[in-house]
Amino acid sequence: MDTKDKYLNLLSASKALIDKSVDDVANMANLSKLIAEHFPHHWVGFYRVSGETLILGPFQGPIACTSIPFGKGVCGKTWETQTTQIVDDVHKFPGHIACSALSNSEIVIPCIRDKNVFAVLDIDSTDFGTFSQLDKEYLEELISYL
Repeated sequence: MDTKDKYLNLLSASKALIDKSVDDVANMANLSKLIAEHFPHHWVGFYRVSGETLILGPFQGPIACTSIPFGKGVCGKTWETQTTQIVDDVHKFPGHIACSALSNSEIVIPCIRDKNVFAVLDIDSTDFGTFSQLDKEYLEELISYL
């Protein structure tokens, strides 16, 4: 199955999975697992906005950083700019926060509601240059379901 077909399956499954009657944490938990099942990357998870900090939310993968300041690292920059960040080599990203020495590329998508970021979806890969505009397009659609 090619990447586009995997994403189409992921989007279809996520529409059925997301439950608007529960809180974001429950939906993020299921989404992080669903993404990891379709795309077995090194780390898949959410950081939630709490004041001026991103706090670790539901995730799949190894132990992670528990908090990230506004504007710091790829996740903090995504929150600050409210735009998806695709980083082919995290070691070259200014201010990168290395939660895992095994991560080499990353995509972070802002979760926006009422014009405010309430969380970010962070996906890390052990390979360089893993993520593309195709990933950006489908993951942004996925996040819009929250």
